[in-house]
Amino acid sequence: MAQLEDHSFEYGAEVTKRLSYHATGPVQGPLLIFIHGWPAIGKTWKAQLQTFASLGFRCVAPDMPGYGRSTARKVIEDYSQEEINTAMLELLNHVKREKAVWIGHDWGAPAVWSFAEQFPWKCVGVVGIAIPAHVFESGGLEAAVETVDRDLYPADKYPYGQWDYQRFYELEFEKATKWFESDSRAILRVFYTKGDPSGIGKPAATATTVRDGGWRGGGEKPDPAWKQIPSSAMCIDEELYEELVTAMETTGWYGADAWYMNHARNKEYFEDKAENEGFLHMPTLFIEGKYDHTCSTGNSTFADAQRKYCTDLTEVRIACGHWIPQEKPAEVNAAIARWLVQSCTSHWPGFWSAGYVTNKARPGK
Repeated sequence: MAQLEDHSFEYGAEVTKRLSYHATGPVQGPLLIFIHGWPAIGKTWKAQLQTFASLGFRCVAPDMPGYGRSTARKVIEDYSQEEINTAMLELLNHVKREKAVWIGHDWGAPAVWSFAEQFPWKCVGVVGIAIPAHVFESGGLEAAVETVDRDLYPADKYPYGQWDYQRFYELEFEKATKWFESDSRAILRVFYTKGDPSGIGKPAATATTVRDGGWRGGGEKPDPAWKQIPSSAMCIDEELYEELVTAMETTGWYGADAWYMNHARNKEYFEDKAENEGFLHMPTLFIEGKYDHTCSTGNSTFADAQRKYCTDLTEVRIACGHWIPQEKPAEVNAAIARWLVQSCTSHWPGFWSAGYVTNKARPGK
């Protein structure tokens, strides 16, 4: 297996920040950049990093701002999409590349959609996992609420639908953050469980967060019994789980949660600066989890705008929960590989014009 290299660099003028990242695969290979979501670290992509490095890609996975070994200041604006995009531009500069295929999951998906909307010339292609394009990064929480299935989430009972938990951050940011920090080990154990098909057609657990006064029923603290969830029920192995716990206990949850506090800034950024009126003309791939009950596109119009604004779109549905790259890594890797071959042909390692191979008939043929 390819070894993960650890790198970091400093950037910024008035305030110096650090971005750390893992890298693997041939240094000259076509570049794939993997952007994690909430709550995660770059190493949660390890199944993808190993697979695509073995195929000849150069793979990079940063600890995003607020996470892991990267800067995690207690400044809400640090986690606006404009600031995140600045960090991603610096990452490209640091690896000495002009463009990449960008792959994001959860909050990492709006991050790569936004980057592609603002800097399309830096993108060979874009993959969003769980969160479709042209919702959160372009219109914020308000746009997401407009996609809610009101048959499943009547407005009088569920005003924000499954996105109620995001409203809770806006109302009770300090309370939410302290609750996570009170027992990261329990929280991460329960969050990284596999998808449950029995939840299809039922309101997501996230839909009553404001009413309950907090996550998972609004208890004063996370349930310590969650720490007894068996390994077989989880999407990540014990080694990665321990690394993730250590990372979140080290940085705290302020930076991670602050990503949810920039909806208005992100919307203004999109409206003021997005190229091509927000249309994405490069190849795009969207992967959703069939049992992802919060981010479901099956019972809502959540993905409708994406189908308009992504003009070269491929969609894939995989039978799993929210943690799609971790729960079903083989299926995710296969979907990305097939899309790369079909839609980003010249970005495949060993492509004819790259100088690795020739495509000439043998003598006598």
